[in-house]
Amino acid sequence: MDNPGRNEGRWCMEPDAAEGITTEAEIARLVRTFYARIREDEVLGPIFDKAIGEDWEPHLLKMCDFWSSVMLTTGRYKGQPMRAHLKLKTVTPKHFDRWLVLFRATAEEVCAPETAERFVEKAARIAESLQLGMFFKPQVHDPERKGVCG
Repeated sequence: MDNPGRNEGRWCMEPDAAEGITTEAEIARLVRTFYARIREDEVLGPIFDKAIGEDWEPHLLKMCDFWSSVMLTTGRYKGQPMRAHLKLKTVTPKHFDRWLVLFRATAEEVCAPETAERFVEKAARIAESLQLGMFFKPQVHDPERKGVCG
């Protein structure tokens, strides 16, 4: 190891997590700018307002922790995103598409190009994972399972 102790306390270091790619301040700016846009969005705003309620601050802080964990591997986020998203019965794959469009636009505005692209790549993978958990139906997607009740 080139720098003993450098990764001390980090049990999961992603190979593409680049030192210096972003900062906590940039993450906070991205999260707050993005969710301000979500609140104003005619499609996504009502969905988020219903799920979050009046006080958005706890959600914003949780999302800062989430993106800190994703981008800086800090491990601060302790939530269960799949469980939270499974509760959203009115969400469709098109909502994820809209979320990603807004996220990309915000990341490109707030971050340097390389950093924005890193955020967007991570967001796309996360969205894909959530969609698989929320919408994948083996009986529809697997020809051998067609007609199988589950």
